Formats: sequence, C-alpha cells, structure tokens
Amino acid sequence: MAPWDRRDPSWDRRDPPWDRRDPPWDRRDPSAPPGSTAPLTPTLSPLWLLSNQTCVCQGAGIRSSKAEEPVPCPVGCAQCESLPALSLQSVAVCSWRSGAALRRFVGHEREVTKVTSALDSSRVFSASRDKTVMMWELHGALGPSQHFPGHELVVTGLAVSPDASQLCTGSRDNTVCKWDTETGECLARATISRNLVTHLCWVPGEPYVIQTSEDKTTRVWDSRELQVAHTFPAKQHIQTCCDVSQDGRYCLCSSQGGEATLWDLRQTRSRVCEYRGHFQTTTSCVFLPRGPALAPSVATSSSDSTVKVWHRDTAACLATLSLEGSGPLASLAACDSSTLLCASASSGIHVLRLGRGAEPALRELRAF
Repeated sequence: MAPWDRRDPSWDRRDPPWDRRDPPWDRRDPSAPPGSTAPLTPTLSPLWLLSNQTCVCQGAGIRSSKAEEPVPCPVGCAQCESLPALSLQSVAVCSWRSGAALRRFVGHEREVTKVTSALDSSRVFSASRDKTVMMWELHGALGPSQHFPGHELVVTGLAVSPDASQLCTGSRDNTVCKWDTETGECLARATISRNLVTHLCWVPGEPYVIQTSEDKTTRVWDSRELQVAHTFPAKQHIQTCCDVSQDGRYCLCSSQGGEATLWDLRQTRSRVCEYRGHFQTTTSCVFLPRGPALAPSVATSSSDSTVKVWHRDTAACLATLSLEGSGPLASLAACDSSTLLCASASSGIHVLRLGRGAEPALRELRAF
C-alpha cells in the first residue's frame, strides 16, 4: 500500500472528547517548525468572488469610511446591538478593484466561518460559529432574508447550487444537510461518524458536491439523494479545502500536511498529481481561469504566509509570493487568469497579479 493511502490507526478508535468540539483558537499547526506559533488552519477570513467587480468576505478585514462607528443590528437582537463595523460576526460585500465596502450585513451571534454565492447571483450565504447559516439579498434589506438552523456545532462547509435554489452545509457535528433556499426547509440530512467537515464546493453543471474532512478523506456527494457517490483514498493529513475546475473534470484538495492533491472526477477518479512546497498547512486552493498565454494552473495559500502558483498538469511551481507580516493566509479567490485575492487572518485582503511569460512572477498590487 502506498504511503499516502494509509489510514491513521487513531481514527479507528472512538472519537475522543475533543474531536467534536469547536476547535479552540490556540491549537497549533503540527506541520509548523518547532517553536512556531502558527495556528491550525484558520477558519476566519473567508472569501468568495461574486463577480468580476465584487467579492464577499468576513467584515472584520474591511474598512469603510466610517469604520470606527458602530453598526446597529438590522434585526435588533441583543447580542449584535451596536457591533463595531469591523466585527468578525459581519459579512461585507466589497469592490475588489477599489477595496471599498459596498454593503455590510450583521446578524450572526458568533464569528463568520464561510461565505459563498452563485456567480453573479444577488444572494449571499454565510456560515457561523453560532451553528447557523444565513442568506442575504444584495439589493434587499440589511437583515437576513432566510435562516438555516439545525446544526449542533460550528458550520464549516457551505456550497450553493449554480441556480442558487439549493444549499449544502456541513459541520463539525458530522452532518451534511441540503436546504431549499426559498423556504429554508431542510430537505435531507446525512451523518457519517468522524466526518468533521472542513469545506464544501459544488461541481459546476452537476448535482455533485465535493467535501473535505478532518478524517483525511475527500467525498463526492450526490445532492439529489444526499448520498456519498465516491470517497477518495484517505490521505496522511487532515484535508482543509477543496475546489473544482470549471469543466467539472478535476478536484483540488489542500492539506494540513502542506501539500495539495489533484483528483480526476471523471471515469478513473484517480489521483493525478500532488503539489508540494509549503512548509505549513495549505489552507486554501483554487483553479485559475485559463488565459490565452497561461498554462493550466492552480494556486494555493498557506499558514507559512506564502501563495504559490503551480502548473496544473506537471505540478511545477511557476511562482511564489511571500506576504511577510500577514500571518496565516486563510483563503483564495481567482478573479481572472492573472488576478488573485488572498485573505489573511491579520492584514485584510491582498490583491495579487501573476505576470506573463515563461517565468511568471507573482506580485502584490494592493491590500484592503
């Protein structure tokens, strides 16, 4: 059996008491060098591209012209009354070209962990440590237009269907749920032992949802019956994030071990290659849109404060950028074939540009 295919025997035991709890803030990254203070995979600073002009993110990293003024809670709940504008509990919609905050939504009682939206949709979804998911209308009221309660622990996975009619959520309570976004009704619920969800993403044009887990596996769910259609071989480390190529052929998964893995979703469903080079947890991974002068590429971010761009097929590292002083990098979003957004836990959102040519350079344009 190949080394990457071995299962950690500790997962064969019963879940230890801490295995289902909301992970504490001071857990350390086991892949970090001795003495390092790098935290485990950050769940804060979620980021999602809305259009070729805007993105949605956690409100903590976005400053508006009145950033120091309190933002009254639109639903009037006591927990959110007069929250600061930079609250970890808010959701911000911004122009990634200018960095300006266009809308800010407040309603969660605890930190926002994930954000998502169907591309060019007017609906934004957010998950939180308060165990709920909320839906917001970009052109509607400031309060949530729909609530999705039902998980017993922090919600850590969020994926919406391309037409925004259905939503899949995952949690550390070992469950994956499917919801009707119009009614808020839970259409199906599936529970798998030890399946502590870390991320979800919808396969474009298909009824399938990809899910990564702390049990070191990546699952393919059939959303129609909410059943597991396929499980890829378990890796050596916790799987932290996943993304799917626009043609639906490949799945990319990042790992707490510092690498990312490319899987074939068609026919063979085999491992294509691995991308190795980060020194700490690989926190996020994305496919880059194909450009006229760029080879098929993927990008990864890490707790080691670096972003890397890789040749998708050969796994060669094309470019590396170190964002010194930014702390752990939490999430990525690809704007186009040469522009990336990278959210950090301490320095906001960085706009990165990938150069052209045989040896493209990755540089930072600005941060907001």
